[in-house]
Amino acid sequence: MLILVLGGARSGKSTVAEQIAERLPQPVTYLATLAADATDADLERRIAAHRARRPAGWRTVDAGSDLVAELEALPGTVLVDSLGPWVARHQPEPDVVDAFTAAVVARAGDTVVVSDEVGLSVHPTTAAGLAFRDRLGGVNSQLGAIADRVVLVVAGRVVATAPLDVDAIVAGGH
Repeated sequence: MLILVLGGARSGKSTVAEQIAERLPQPVTYLATLAADATDADLERRIAAHRARRPAGWRTVDAGSDLVAELEALPGTVLVDSLGPWVARHQPEPDVVDAFTAAVVARAGDTVVVSDEVGLSVHPTTAAGLAFRDRLGGVNSQLGAIADRVVLVVAGRVVATAPLDVDAIVAGGH
């Protein structure tokens, strides 16, 4: 099963994803994409808070530069948190995103993926900002198309999403 958890910055998406992963088959491996930076005290505090609220039995693996290889090597339930830092640091080309998507589909275990919903943000004013928004938005859409469940977290609340059904929308249904 693939569950994609989307939300804005500080929306509570990681907490929701952790609660979901806790209810999936154990053990859980937390696949971290954000690299610690000893010169950034705020980032260090945030990482420590994430670690402190995870169950003691969970294993944490730093994804490094090859998220696909790390994901392929992990058995059981995996929580990938989060795609925003991975895209920002590595700017994956479409073939790498395709490989990531294929790795998620091929996994025998359940996968929970956390990502930033960039479509609700301010329009970027720099080329780098535009490229990030477009690339992460594309990754989110690609994963959303194959996910068993997609949830949007807004202010700590979960909004369940549904697959696009144009006929039902036009007919006035859900």
